[in-house]
Amino acid sequence: MSTIRAAVVQFEHTAGNKPANFAKIESFARRAAQQQVEILAFPECCITGYWFLRNLTRSQLMDLAEKVPDGPSTQRLLALARQHNMLIGAGLIESDGSRMYNTYVVAMPTGEYRRHRKIQAFESDHIAAGSEYTVFDTPRGMRVGVLVCYDNNIIENVRLTALEGAEVLLAPHQTGGCNSVSPHGMKPIDPRLWHNRATDSESLRAELLGDKGKAWIMRWLPSRAHDNGMFVLFANGVGVDDDEIRTGNAMILDPYGRTLAETNEPSDDMVVADLDLSLIPQSTGQRWLRARRPALYAPLAVARGTEQDTRVVRFAQVSTPSHDQANPQPERRPETGQDQTN
Repeated sequence: MSTIRAAVVQFEHTAGNKPANFAKIESFARRAAQQQVEILAFPECCITGYWFLRNLTRSQLMDLAEKVPDGPSTQRLLALARQHNMLIGAGLIESDGSRMYNTYVVAMPTGEYRRHRKIQAFESDHIAAGSEYTVFDTPRGMRVGVLVCYDNNIIENVRLTALEGAEVLLAPHQTGGCNSVSPHGMKPIDPRLWHNRATDSESLRAELLGDKGKAWIMRWLPSRAHDNGMFVLFANGVGVDDDEIRTGNAMILDPYGRTLAETNEPSDDMVVADLDLSLIPQSTGQRWLRARRPALYAPLAVARGTEQDTRVVRFAQVSTPSHDQANPQPERRPETGQDQTN
């Protein structure tokens, strides 16, 4: 197997409305099957909805969450994968006993499944962070990794996924139009632009493609593909997501960070591309991986005392560190490689 056909979807979900959201998933799966797609990626939390989660109580989240794989959404996804002989990934909130996770479920036509629990979860105090990487072989002999949204922002997460042999990275997101605390990061998009898109499409398109959306994404996403020699399937939300506007920009990148297929439409959409897996072995990123010198990298696994929970990093304003804070001395670091934060 040297080529596999893949597709990524962007769509505007409805908060808490699983039937409506799943109807869109089924519609796109039918379209993908007509184009002989073999691997199909949907956005983060597209089954349950996303940004409204932060306002829900623990009880409300528990009512929304489902077990994996025994819950109805995972079973429905597995049936869809069997029906279309296709690997399909989609996101939801998972319940596991008293804990909940932002989980991405990958259903395979064989009836097998894999799940990735978002490592860098920040959506709610009631949603726990995952603690495992997800890399697996598919029935077609391809090795796939999964990282959800903010997981992809942390370079080490993508590198470890590559080191575990991932050839294709599923990168489901709900991003663009976020209210970032970084002065040069994303900023919110005026919802009126989305609602007026039929009469003023150019104003909205400028926001979706500018620094609030695609321009920000393209500062870092291609490097994840290029530096690790893997295909990246970027599936994203688009449109209204509670009080923010997601920018879409769904795309498929090759192991050189080149864009194979993309959409910049302000609407539900899907793009398809053939992944030539023969590009991977001699790609720049894979050659760089072979040139690594792991004996030098032990400090990467040593806590520096500045680590914080993702939720704190995502939302808190940060003052300029003092010289000592920016350059901690060795004797002030923890003696073990374990993270000392929650």
